Amino acid sequence: MLNKIIIMGRLTRDPELRRTGSGTAVTSFSLAVDRDFKSQSGEKETDFIDVVAWRSTAEFVSKYFTKGRMAVVEGRLQIRDWTDKDGGKRRSAEVVADNVYFGDSKRDGAGDFGGAPASYSAPMGGGRSAAPMGGQSDFAEIGEEDGELPF
Repeated sequence: MLNKIIIMGRLTRDPELRRTGSGTAVTSFSLAVDRDFKSQSGEKETDFIDVVAWRSTAEFVSKYFTKGRMAVVEGRLQIRDWTDKDGGKRRSAEVVADNVYFGDSKRDGAGDFGGAPASYSAPMGGGRSAAPMGGQSDFAEIGEEDGELPF
């Protein structure tokens, strides 16, 4: 089964950083995402999509993103059932962010993000990256003198 979503839009408000009872960071924000087509009246429509990020991804978003910034969010769609204060059953959809990327350059044309990394990817359990912390990799560069590619 597959539950993967990628959205790109502008933050509708500043992210809210909170902590759970055990101290885990969680940030919630909303993205305004334009639809690819126009309505019958000829106007573009916009969806407002709720996003939640956890742990270090939450801290990254709350530190570097503000209202109006363009963000690309990669994650999964989650549906939550809940009961409102009047006892009515409700249902909400939100994106749980795995990775968050800058979708624009820094405002005013400056090319740097004030020391911010270009994106933050949540660490995946047990996986091995192509370039571990020491900068060495299990992969070797193939030079032009190596001739044909091995595939």
